[in-house]
Amino acid sequence: MTDVADNEARKRARMTSLPDPLAAFDLSGRVAIVTGGSRGIGRATAEAFAAVGAHVVVASRKADACERAAAQINSAGGSALAVPTHVGRPDDLTRVVTETVDAFGGVDIVVNNAANPLTQPIGSITPEALTKSHEVNLRGPVLLVQEALPHLRASDHAAVVNVITTGIYTNGAGVAMYVAAKSALMSMTRSMAAELAGDNIRVNALAPGTIATDMTFAMPEAFQQYAVDFQLIKRMGRPAEIATAALFLASDASSFMTGQALVVDGGMSTH
Repeated sequence: MTDVADNEARKRARMTSLPDPLAAFDLSGRVAIVTGGSRGIGRATAEAFAAVGAHVVVASRKADACERAAAQINSAGGSALAVPTHVGRPDDLTRVVTETVDAFGGVDIVVNNAANPLTQPIGSITPEALTKSHEVNLRGPVLLVQEALPHLRASDHAAVVNVITTGIYTNGAGVAMYVAAKSALMSMTRSMAAELAGDNIRVNALAPGTIATDMTFAMPEAFQQYAVDFQLIKRMGRPAEIATAALFLASDASSFMTGQALVVDGGMSTH
């Protein structure tokens, strides 16, 4: 019995000296801006970041929704600030960075999650619709990173996560405008990663499949079912399942990864 007890004691001693892989996901003291952070994937991401110690800025269009999301994080013991932000408006992007730095002293993480699902059939695309799509889905993310760039350069753990869509690996039929803008954001992700690597800023993309969000539920039911049927896992993903992937990309757990797309799509892109 004594030998068994001694062996167990030695085993426990060895285990306590092992590195803790979960520590790589710790965001304690880091400051994250999450656009579209009041609902869906963005809200789940903001909550996940706050749960592991980050100061989170919830940035989305509606002030009351931002306030509710931030209040819930704060009441749960996290640290959150609500900053109403329309990512299609450059002045709003300047303001969200300014208010973030005023409140928390810097910016370590930018999650470009806000999106505009507007689309029109080929042959009916208007210049106004195309502009509106690109203002939110491409121009906004690029300009937000530029606004935050001085602070990202000053960070020891700078990371950008651009939320795209697994639709970029399909022909995009029926959602061409949206997929085109997200494809351009994937291209910009690679360019950002290459140009900012010297500043120790990592830039990656996150490509979700069909996720149970308001944006998905606003689509025709037949399209929703088609999207699920096209996946290997025959259900919609949960926002929290994307949030944990965003946490991986934003944390030191992915410290040797940049310029890549992490696909979390239930197997949709394997077709």
